[in-house]
Amino acid sequence: MRRLFSEFISDQSGATAIEYCLIATGIAFVIIAAVNGIGTSLNGSFASVNTSLK
Repeated sequence: MRRLFSEFISDQSGATAIEYCLIATGIAFVIIAAVNGIGTSLNGSFASVNTSLK
């Protein structure tokens, strides 16, 4: 039982998976922020085109 517990403590594979998850979450937040900013400016452009076509 002691050997099993020491192997569990020394295992680093779970920590690596959590680190990759945190990196992916950070990248997702950056993508969402960029799309949100671009979407606002595109909405204004499309509204301008729409009014000029009428």
